[in-house]
Amino acid sequence: MTRLLLPALLLLLPGPVLAARWSEPEITGVVTDRAIAEISGLAAARNFPGHYWAINDSGDDAVLHLVDGRGRHVGSVPVRGARNRDWEDLASFERDGRRWLLIADVGDNGGLRKELQLIVMEEPTTLGEPADPAWIQAFRWPDGPRDCEAVAVDAVAGEVLLVSKKRVPAELFRLPLGAHPGGQSAVAELVGTLPGIEQPDARDLELNPVYGRYRAQVTAADLSPNGRVLAVLNYRSVHFYIRERGGDWAPALAPDARHQHLLLPWLPQAEGLAFGADGREIVIGSEQLPSPFLRYRLVPGS
Repeated sequence: MTRLLLPALLLLLPGPVLAARWSEPEITGVVTDRAIAEISGLAAARNFPGHYWAINDSGDDAVLHLVDGRGRHVGSVPVRGARNRDWEDLASFERDGRRWLLIADVGDNGGLRKELQLIVMEEPTTLGEPADPAWIQAFRWPDGPRDCEAVAVDAVAGEVLLVSKKRVPAELFRLPLGAHPGGQSAVAELVGTLPGIEQPDARDLELNPVYGRYRAQVTAADLSPNGRVLAVLNYRSVHFYIRERGGDWAPALAPDARHQHLLLPWLPQAEGLAFGADGREIVIGSEQLPSPFLRYRLVPGS
C-alpha cells in the first residue's frame, strides 16, 4: 500500500512540523460482537479517551455503543425518546464548553422519506443508563428525497454538513445546527459537488457484477478537529477536501483544488469513519461481522 503524502493535513496537528503522511493501515482488531453487527457510524468519544461511539444501521434499537481502539464493544447507552428508523452516521463535537453527539437518521434507500431527523444529545459520561436528546432537528432536501449516509458537524460555523450517497457526483449540503424555530423542518442548502471520487470502471463491474457499481458511493464523513479537513468515505477510499482557514467549502470543491485520497485495503462494506479526538488518527469500521477495525495514523517528520 502506497503511503499518502498529505502536507496540508499538518493543519490537524497542534504544533509546526516539517512534513507528514498517513501511516500504512493497521488492523487494530476484528469486530465480532453482535451488539455492533452493523456499524454505520463512528465518532470520537471525548469523555472516554481513546474510544469511539458507534451506531448500528436500521433494525437496531435506538442505542449508542462504545468501542475501544480495537473495535471491542465496551458498553451501551439507550437513547430515550428516539427511534432508529435508519441511523447512518454519527458526529461528535464541542460547543459552548460542552461535548455533544449528533445521530443522523438520514438513510433513505428507496428515496421515499420527505423528512429526515438529526438527534442531538450531550455526550454520555456513564454507560448503561438511558440518555435523552437535547433536541431533534427535522429537515428536508430542497428538491425531493435522496439517500444520505455521511454527516459531519462544523461547530464553529454552527452547521451540519451532509453528503448524498447515490448521486454522481456526490453533493455537499449544509444545515444550521440547532432546532428550527417553531419546530418546522429546515431545508438543506446545496454547497456544491465533490470532485475526484473515482467511479467504477469495467474491471470493477467484471470482478463483481452485483456490488461493483456501488464502490464509489459515499457512506460516511467526518470533519477534522480544527474544522478544515472534510474526510469522506466510500467502499474503497477516503477522500480529503481542505478549505482555507475561516473559508467556505465552495473553493475546496473546485476541480483544480487539492483533492487527495487514501486507498483502503480490503474491507467489507466500509460505512463508519471518524477522526480521533486530537485529529492524529482516522478509524474505519464495517457494517458486517466479522470485519477488521482499521486505523491510519498521521505521522509527522517524514
